[in-house]
Amino acid sequence: MQGAAPAEKTSAEMPLEPESIALALVEGWWGEICHVAITDSKGDLGFYKVIDPSFHNWPAMELAMRNEQISDFPLCNKSFNLSYCGHDL
Repeated sequence: MQGAAPAEKTSAEMPLEPESIALALVEGWWGEICHVAITDSKGDLGFYKVIDPSFHNWPAMELAMRNEQISDFPLCNKSFNLSYCGHDL
């Protein structure tokens, strides 16, 4: 009888590639959520950032308000329902 084959390593157990960047876009409640990870020269996680959907949608709000009165801002703002602090994940 032969021994059992060794179990493959999970992604959590594998070392990260040094000086690499990883980008993932996933769909969230309000739109796309962007994840960015960068490793340093030793393969350790050097930078990780999550960008929420509101970050990508604020320029659309700016276009919607162009040439409009400032008194229209509250209605337009609530229509877009964007996050001010990036917590609409």
